[in-house]
Amino acid sequence: MPTQPSKQLEVVPNPHPDRDYEVNIAIPEFTCLCPRTGQPDFATIRIRYIPDQHLVELKSLKLYIWSYRNEGAFHEDVTNRILNDFAAAAKPRWIEVVGDFNMRGGIKTEVKATYGKRSDLSS
Repeated sequence: MPTQPSKQLEVVPNPHPDRDYEVNIAIPEFTCLCPRTGQPDFATIRIRYIPDQHLVELKSLKLYIWSYRNEGAFHEDVTNRILNDFAAAAKPRWIEVVGDFNMRGGIKTEVKATYGKRSDLSS
């Protein structure tokens, strides 16, 4: 059976919860639909986070991101939803999600959302 998109983010134990370190994830093939026109929007989603007790399992993140492919979403909303869902699942010390959307109609959008307390690593 082929893999299917999913809204479920899975976590795994952080092997180094005693230290602050930053995880950087780039997702250059994000797509969703414009809620007004139904046309596709393309973006690179960048996630930077300082884990606490858990890490997000990357295959579940891939399937989660895939779940937006046929969904209408404004750039600002989808970036904040990704942040909220990631933070709820992994409970990181700090997280930043950037939605860097490709130009469409002469407009390029970049949305940055953050959650948690920064450490000296996240500067």
